[in-house]
Amino acid sequence: MADELDLLRAADPAPAAGPHFGDGPLDHTAERHLARLLHEPRPVRRTRPRLAWGLVATVAVVATALTLLLGGSAGTPALAAPRPLTVRAHSVPVPLADVAELAAVAARDGSPALRQGTHVQSWSLGMSDDKPPVTLPEERVVRWRADGSHTELVVATDPGRPGRPVLTDEGDTPRLVEDGHVLSRRTYPPMWGDAPPLATPPHDPAKLRTYLTELNYTDTLSTPELLDAAAELLDNWTLGARESAALAELFAKAGGLRPVGEVTDRLGRTGQAYVCDDGSGQRRMLILDPATGTVLGMEAVLTRADPDYGVKAGAVMQYSVWMR
Repeated sequence: MADELDLLRAADPAPAAGPHFGDGPLDHTAERHLARLLHEPRPVRRTRPRLAWGLVATVAVVATALTLLLGGSAGTPALAAPRPLTVRAHSVPVPLADVAELAAVAARDGSPALRQGTHVQSWSLGMSDDKPPVTLPEERVVRWRADGSHTELVVATDPGRPGRPVLTDEGDTPRLVEDGHVLSRRTYPPMWGDAPPLATPPHDPAKLRTYLTELNYTDTLSTPELLDAAAELLDNWTLGARESAALAELFAKAGGLRPVGEVTDRLGRTGQAYVCDDGSGQRRMLILDPATGTVLGMEAVLTRADPDYGVKAGAVMQYSVWMR
């Protein structure tokens, strides 16, 4: 306000030192000051402390991240949120029984072999009561050593947007980080155990089913529970040919998994898709390599909206792809 008063005084056509009640035109100085007052931006005083500006910047980054993620007001698709996988038009569905037979043939030479550890890329939808849902992509690599110790590396990355900033909730606050940003890097001391998932998974289908039942902490193993247990197994072990064949046989005998055709996963690999409804409002999809029975990925998609969390039907709740 003081700045504006100074300008007004400087633009006064009848200053106290001049002729009273003057009726003539403004002099050059008064015209210049009046033009500044009418046409130049209002001066801004930077009186907020630096910390407050830092908080404003943080909020702006989070708002930008959520806008990129959730889409703009025009309904632009969310950049970080993957769309559900779609079945390739006119592709021929391959029955699970056929995949199990092919996998058994491929496993006769026992190659590749089972390996402890995993390499998995995942997208998961985080929801809360007071924040918009956000999709968080990350990659995890676990490698075991001969002495029983192992390392775990987790990075924020999205293969669908290479080199682009990635949204993460590191520190419980959504924020953008550089592609490949290390979220955690840990080394664990030697560990051994005779219970899943530390115990070596068997390649006999009946024994593998028992193993997965124990891993899932259940007495029975429904098809959705089988999918959950298989995902947990793959988050700890990279299956060999014989273990993949045994798991394919379990999928074939489980029932409820409908073959729907060929899909391309989020790493560009081609596989056969099998879907089931889990009874809780989610459609589960299993993607297999039809020649070897290897699990390429799994996807869970909401079949009905959840307005309490601001999630629409068709949202990808969870998606994982496993690599060797």
